[in-house]
Amino acid sequence: MRTVELLLDEAAELAVREAWRRLADAGLPSQARHHSPTNRPHLTLAACPELTGPIRWELAEVAASLPLPVRCTGVVRFERPTSVLAWALDPDSALVGLHRRVWEAVTSDSPSGTLNPFHAPDRWSPHITLGRTRRVGAFTDRRIPELLPSPPLPFHLITLRSYDTETGALEVLEPRP
Repeated sequence: MRTVELLLDEAAELAVREAWRRLADAGLPSQARHHSPTNRPHLTLAACPELTGPIRWELAEVAASLPLPVRCTGVVRFERPTSVLAWALDPDSALVGLHRRVWEAVTSDSPSGTLNPFHAPDRWSPHITLGRTRRVGAFTDRRIPELLPSPPLPFHLITLRSYDTETGALEVLEPRP
């Protein structure tokens, strides 16, 4: 699979990495434990089997619309097949519109049934993952919000990238020249 993700500006990335560190220091699941050089704070928009020419064409237009200002709305927890702790992002019209363009791009040239239904516009919850585990209820401890730094002030999503889950290769998706 190929993900379609947005990277954060430098200050926001540092704030997320600080949250990762604090969770790890407290012995909680944290993205800091993933030591791959590809592990960066990001917002996942979609994933598809392949970035075909038509998909790439549409994604180049999305890349041209960056940077995009966003803001955190607080801590959120998900229990979908894994337990996830994250900072939720405000799904304002600009972010929702950008996500819809990405979703339409990947659905336009991907085989039916190959896309993650959690990325569909009516189910997508924009968030920056702080920790993830297969252990159900891992983030129900009441002290977790006290461990975390304040979420970043309004920040910018600055770069569109794709990660190949099979090869581990990263690719920055650039605007068309």
